[in-house]
Amino acid sequence: MNLVETSKAIQQGNVSLGIELGSTRIKAVLVTDDFHTIASGSYIWENKFENGIWTYPLDEVWRGIQRSYTQIAADVQGKYHTTLTKISAIGVSAMMHGYLAFSKNGTLLTPFRTWRNNITEQAADELTKLFNFNIPQRWSIAHLYQAILNKEPHVNDIHFITTLAGYVHWKLSGEKVLGIGDASGVFPIDEVTGTYSTEFLDKFESLENVAHYQWNIRDILPKVLRAGDHAGTLTREGAKLLDANGNLQDGSLMAPPEGDAGTGMVCTNSVRKRTGNISVGTSAFSMVVLDKPLKKVYRDIDIVTTPNGAPVAMVHINNCSSDINAWANVFKQFAERLGIDLKTDRLYETLFLVTTKADPDAGGLLNYSYLSGENITKMPAGRPLFVREPNSSFTLANFVQTQLYAAFAPLKIGMDILKNEEQIKTDVMIAQGGLFKTPVIGQQVLANALNTPITVMSTAGEGGAWGMAVLAVYAKHGNSRQSLEDFLDQEVFANPESMTLSPEPEGVSGYEVFIKKYQEGLPIESMAIKSIS
Repeated sequence: MNLVETSKAIQQGNVSLGIELGSTRIKAVLVTDDFHTIASGSYIWENKFENGIWTYPLDEVWRGIQRSYTQIAADVQGKYHTTLTKISAIGVSAMMHGYLAFSKNGTLLTPFRTWRNNITEQAADELTKLFNFNIPQRWSIAHLYQAILNKEPHVNDIHFITTLAGYVHWKLSGEKVLGIGDASGVFPIDEVTGTYSTEFLDKFESLENVAHYQWNIRDILPKVLRAGDHAGTLTREGAKLLDANGNLQDGSLMAPPEGDAGTGMVCTNSVRKRTGNISVGTSAFSMVVLDKPLKKVYRDIDIVTTPNGAPVAMVHINNCSSDINAWANVFKQFAERLGIDLKTDRLYETLFLVTTKADPDAGGLLNYSYLSGENITKMPAGRPLFVREPNSSFTLANFVQTQLYAAFAPLKIGMDILKNEEQIKTDVMIAQGGLFKTPVIGQQVLANALNTPITVMSTAGEGGAWGMAVLAVYAKHGNSRQSLEDFLDQEVFANPESMTLSPEPEGVSGYEVFIKKYQEGLPIESMAIKSIS
């Protein structure tokens, strides 16, 4: 669309809004019906570790959403000389899993417990055994059952539990629903029925610890919807929550709220069977859409779904880029002491490009990027740790290389289970995330680590908010006319721009040396956790 056509679309309300609440940034994008971003806004935030819990305050949720929307409205006014008053469809996405519990009058009963908390091991283990289905510590049902095991008083007053995306959607629309992808991180999904597993609900209800509560598990969980379903409309109160200036009209169609894994699959066109994608950020996860069930239960492999309900094998790691960011900040401070003002993109580009001179095995250096606990390596807490031997090749190139190697290490361990134990193969593996803003470097490291070709698409840089906006447009179309897979292939990604890098033999063998040493050194990390309280 040209400027005049876009301005007309805005005036007529033929635009859709996607909002995603990520772990370090809240972002909103406004798109036209041909999926082009015409305005965006964002807000930086960070989780807090309070009273032993990783959390975000809910008032900051709304502060971040309102500031992001205000930037969009100002952007629209400045570019198109038009006041944003009507939006045809809206979708909300957020970091998956975690625990938000509310009373009958809508009061939050306990601070938001995010995916980052490793405090539900007993509950996750017991439920996994009960269901013979892997229940990760992050999942909402694990948090609920751990609260029951802990005999927390708030459990008596629970009327509704949901995820962060479900909470925001509820406040905007009044509807207590979840998209099926996000719901699959709340409670196990039955692929045939497209909702929570009746068998597992019955087993949960029959637990002695659960039976005496007044509430029923079926009543306190959000209703499950698929991509393309209508999930209510924006209420007048919801419009005021979004637009502090009061210009936005109510009535926008609401798409089913999704998790960041689902929007990652959408913005990389990875919802068809035998496709896969990898999203990297503060945490990281790989998603492989399955064409057959796994042969057995793995504690390191989560079974979730695409936004339209297909089963997905998910490898989720709690720590990825945070330690890289911390070290980059140290280098930035050093540059400032020299009187050099390095912009963020230049800083990362300079550091990443030096790895072209690194040894394939990163010189024998080791790094454990654990700001929080890591399930895959069985670490209950985080102690970022850099280790070297006296004879290690301690150069800047190897140091930065080991940061990149370490960021993907737990993901590599989990992916090897799918590859070696289940012989899972994908037709394509597409990656997205900030580590790939510097071309080639991070992408090549990932390809070498997984020994798999990695594709980065130009649209992947748009992020989950754009993916959620695409799902909002799809909700206007409805899923009865066209499957989500066909919609993405034929409407959204008809002419994709992408670059694929294949594994380099020397890099693959070098990473294998690194990961062997990394796994042998895990007791060092374990001892650091025990020794440094």
